[in-house]
Amino acid sequence: MAERFLYFAYGSNMLTRRLQARTPSARVHNIGYVTQYRLTFFKASDDRSGKCDMERTGNAGDRVDGVLFWIDWAEKPALDEAERLGRGYSEATLEVLTDSGTETALAYIASETDPSRRPYHWYKALVVAGAVEHGLSAHYIRRLRAVDSQADPMPNRRTKRAAEAALEAIRIVD
Repeated sequence: MAERFLYFAYGSNMLTRRLQARTPSARVHNIGYVTQYRLTFFKASDDRSGKCDMERTGNAGDRVDGVLFWIDWAEKPALDEAERLGRGYSEATLEVLTDSGTETALAYIASETDPSRRPYHWYKALVVAGAVEHGLSAHYIRRLRAVDSQADPMPNRRTKRAAEAALEAIRIVD
């Protein structure tokens, strides 16, 4: 068995600093996209906001851009816990298209969705920051920035403070 696996990040985990806080071995491999899916923020989160999801459409014109990371298998349980595997996300194996060919990677797809959910401003900023960090297309970044988001009703939420610290550390503000 290989010592590491390829992971496709398309939400807040695109931000290297955030992913490495969860899985320190994470190393950027490439950027790419998955077709026949569209990005939504409909994953039902415990904090009552919407988090990123890849909704399967079957339409070849739809795509979700993201970042491929190598992660040590020993850290997969930590990633599973951060992504709430089995309690919000399920695991999927996807074919990711890159400039250097197609690669097979693991991703997490929401198992509990609610189309009325919207992300908090700080969460959307993490997603945008990851897209900017890895040079995803200007068109894709504009689409991310255009997503309707909302203020977090709990200004001292631990995850909000951590997100703001990560964004400040890289000096990307949305």
